[in-house]
Amino acid sequence: MKIESQLEKISSFQHLELLANQVVEGFISGMHKSPFHGFSAEFAEHKVYNSGESTRHIDWKLFAKTDRLYTKRYEEETNLRCHLIIDNSSSMHYPKLNNNQQFYESKIGFSILASAVLMNLLKKQRDAVGLSVYSDTYEYYAPEKGSDRHHRMLINTLENLLVNQKPKKNTDTVTFLHQIAEKMHRRSMIILFTDMFQSGNEEALFNALQHLKHDKHKVVLFHVIDNKTELNFDFDNTPRKFIDVETGDEVNIFADNVKQEYEKLAENYFKKVALTCAQNKIKYVPVAVGENFEKILTTYLIEKQTFG
Repeated sequence: MKIESQLEKISSFQHLELLANQVVEGFISGMHKSPFHGFSAEFAEHKVYNSGESTRHIDWKLFAKTDRLYTKRYEEETNLRCHLIIDNSSSMHYPKLNNNQQFYESKIGFSILASAVLMNLLKKQRDAVGLSVYSDTYEYYAPEKGSDRHHRMLINTLENLLVNQKPKKNTDTVTFLHQIAEKMHRRSMIILFTDMFQSGNEEALFNALQHLKHDKHKVVLFHVIDNKTELNFDFDNTPRKFIDVETGDEVNIFADNVKQEYEKLAENYFKKVALTCAQNKIKYVPVAVGENFEKILTTYLIEKQTFG
């Protein structure tokens, strides 16, 4: 996709931050229909009451409106530290989009908008957010801060990722996850967007994910995929050339000849990732490009409630 075309799509929403805000506001307005009923109007100021806590700070007016118990939060206990990590390797720039598609229908575009949406919610809740971007290099790092200036800097970084795409960048997930883990000195929620396409030693990859949990960090892995082709291998049975977007390797095949075997291998790999994450107490959430962001926002809110 041409850069001019992508810029046109972004500008059609004014800019990334406005689109993210629209997503968050739409989510919040619908929360009265969800288990978070009553949370939407006051969620920046309250937390769910847990049995056994002191009742001193329960907001009884909010209880009267919602029939749910919330306690007032204070500045010293509200500030969550959240670090977002985006895999910017070439495989994340799949699928290649045409002019009729939105930028968030590729894996990288989806991850960027999802990150902007989370940043918007974190800003509303006066929480601190940081950002790391990696591919074959550690492309970007910003520590967790909560200022408006910092927020604008991160949004600008995300917008630049959309328009400054470099071809054939391999993934060195293992190396950079270890480096990011070493940078995290204060307990934080770490949210990773990746397609988990890491060639080489799977055990090393899982060890790197586990390293992110040191010092009692909470880790959420959003496994970003294109369901149609990467999971279901939905291609017509004409001769096709498949190209590895990171290495450039090519293979000519009929899709039907490998469809069954491919889907079985893909399913088994996804199950292995999910099982390994569960064993290491990493929240694993598969998300497909083109979906709405409710799953991502709901996951964040639930994980935040358990992040004491």
